[in-house]
Amino acid sequence: MAGRLAGKIAVCTAAGQGIGRRVAEVFLSEGATVHASDLDASKLAGLDAFGTVHVAGLDVTDAAAVAAYAASLPVPNIVFNCAGYVHHGTILACDDKDWDFSFDLNVKAMHRLIKGVLPRMLENGGGSIVNMASAASSLKAAPNRYVYGASKAAVLGLTKSIAVDFVGRGIRCNAICPGTIESPSLQQRIETLGEQVGGRDKAEEMFISRQPMGRLGRPDEIAMLALYLASDESSFTTGTLQLIDGGWSL
Repeated sequence: MAGRLAGKIAVCTAAGQGIGRRVAEVFLSEGATVHASDLDASKLAGLDAFGTVHVAGLDVTDAAAVAAYAASLPVPNIVFNCAGYVHHGTILACDDKDWDFSFDLNVKAMHRLIKGVLPRMLENGGGSIVNMASAASSLKAAPNRYVYGASKAAVLGLTKSIAVDFVGRGIRCNAICPGTIESPSLQQRIETLGEQVGGRDKAEEMFISRQPMGRLGRPDEIAMLALYLASDESSFTTGTLQLIDGGWSL
């Protein structure tokens, strides 16, 4: 079935690479007009090959910049919040700066963008908000993911709160909770871990071995779930935490 988002306007953050990039590509391919942003606007090059896209450089930790960006947008039917950061370490390796940055990027950035567009979405009759959470949150504890897990658990609370507050006004809000997904971000973490455990190959195997399916997830697999949640096909779905983790949380 093609054109699943035909006529819809979608806003996608962190659309320059990895999951965010693939979601933007899929939304475009399914007929949406996409407003794609990334901290590094150069990474958004080439999205126009997939459909009608408007690109912008955006620091989602800058409250004034997000407010101005939200005000400049047409009324969206879809918001996909993807910007995030994975801090490595236990509570002993997490200082106030690490805590504040993790919550600012992983949680408050979503709050800023949703608050900026929600009033007009309500006036327009509703829409779908999809937030990137993680299996490594309140659903599954992961070693050395102290503040990352805490911040992604907050995303689950944010998602459910928006869902329950606006369920009668046409707004749906759901969270995607992936396991370990192949991405540039993951490759950076593998390189860093490799320096500690004796090589990149060993580090990569550590990530793969924790996945019961014996492989990493693919951005395309996350994008297809995001497409379903963004589309009218999921019109009876809100407030859910969608696990897509290869059985990691079993």
